[in-house]
Amino acid sequence: MFSLIFKKFTAVTIFSIAMGFMEAAVVVYLRELYYPEGFYFPLKIIPINILFVELGREMSTIVMLILIGFITGKTLLEKFCYFLYSFGIWDIFYYIWLKVILNWPPSLLTWDLLFLIPVPWVGPVLAPLIVALTMSITAGGIIYFQEKGYSFKINKLDWILGISSALLIFLSFIWDFSRIVAQQIPIKYHWQLFISGELLGVYTVFRIFKNSDRTNPKFS
Repeated sequence: MFSLIFKKFTAVTIFSIAMGFMEAAVVVYLRELYYPEGFYFPLKIIPINILFVELGREMSTIVMLILIGFITGKTLLEKFCYFLYSFGIWDIFYYIWLKVILNWPPSLLTWDLLFLIPVPWVGPVLAPLIVALTMSITAGGIIYFQEKGYSFKINKLDWILGISSALLIFLSFIWDFSRIVAQQIPIKYHWQLFISGELLGVYTVFRIFKNSDRTNPKFS
């Protein structure tokens, strides 16, 4: 008999893969309308009503991912982790589906428009994929070990480090957003910010696991 945690991971994974396809399908339609010759920078100006629809779609996507975490998890930490896990799997498969359908991106270093809220996020495809993989592995690990009897206590410093990590990565995506808004071509991605954020995030995860209570693990 499959364990409950395996069933949960399977359901959330399938949901996230399906969401990734839905997101990719919308992008296929948008590119057919606005970039029939292929997606490229500078970005084209789209009608304001379509822009508002896109903003609503992005917000709805985040709401759906948050809710799948709240529905699936038991504790607040577990709910948050299922959200992160689902987000990561969704983002990874979004790019997998785009590759299958459009054979895009041609390279992991190809620039992409990642998000629009609150300003345009841009960067090489490799960057969000690294973030998505980190999120999925970290969140999945915490859920798994918590189910096996480990207790994770995230203190104030852990939260400060984690938020700082996310902020550095966020800044790497929006640093030159003014160029994108001005319909210019992105020139340089700030890998130094991204790598600093990733390393800080990995260190934070290490701290969380190191400080976990392993007095009553329930491995079977």
